[in-house]
Amino acid sequence: MTNSSASSAAFTHAVEPGRFITLEGGEGTGKSTQARMLAGYLRARGIEVLETREPGGTAGAEAIRHVLLSGGAEQLGPSAEALLFAAARLDHVDERIGPALQAGRFVVCDRFIDSSRVYQGALGSVEAGLLDQLEQAAMGHVRPDLTLVLDIPAELGLARAAARGGADRFEKEGLSYHSAIRQAFLALAGQSARHVVIDARGSVADVAARIAATVEARLFSSGPVSRDE
Repeated sequence: MTNSSASSAAFTHAVEPGRFITLEGGEGTGKSTQARMLAGYLRARGIEVLETREPGGTAGAEAIRHVLLSGGAEQLGPSAEALLFAAARLDHVDERIGPALQAGRFVVCDRFIDSSRVYQGALGSVEAGLLDQLEQAAMGHVRPDLTLVLDIPAELGLARAAARGGADRFEKEGLSYHSAIRQAFLALAGQSARHVVIDARGSVADVAARIAATVEARLFSSGPVSRDE
């Protein structure tokens, strides 16, 4: 086989990159549960799925998660927290998300870059320019195809979080903080076509049905979704 023939054959059999779905929102919106439900829905459709979370997803990133959510980095300030989130994300993208997408798998991730934009950016006042640089360093060209922003009133989210117990670094903040988190996510969702706001009130099954309908419409019925640049 000639070099040109080999190149042509390789191109013909190249694996189409997978799709990247992230779930975002404030505390108690049900992101983790819905991420599992969505992954199961996609698998039932015959799709291979990597289900993961941030911060976390790799051994190194999970270690950083413990430091962040335990409050161990809080005294260092929002900029230092943003750096730690970016370090965890770099390992996560390099070791799991990027390879999964290249292998043609779907990735469903509980939180991603938008959480940094909201918690460290909008609420922590970390400059957008620094967050831009950290995103580029951590992710390269990897961007979500679709982001589902789960939305409920902040007081309901706090009640749900309190019911499960074990409040982390962010859950322990008061109602005004979480109301601001909700508004920041809604504002961010209005700036990009990849975001869809999902009403997260009601039963787990009801919310899962809303998410499934959105994924069907955005990723399977209307052609490819453009990733943010």
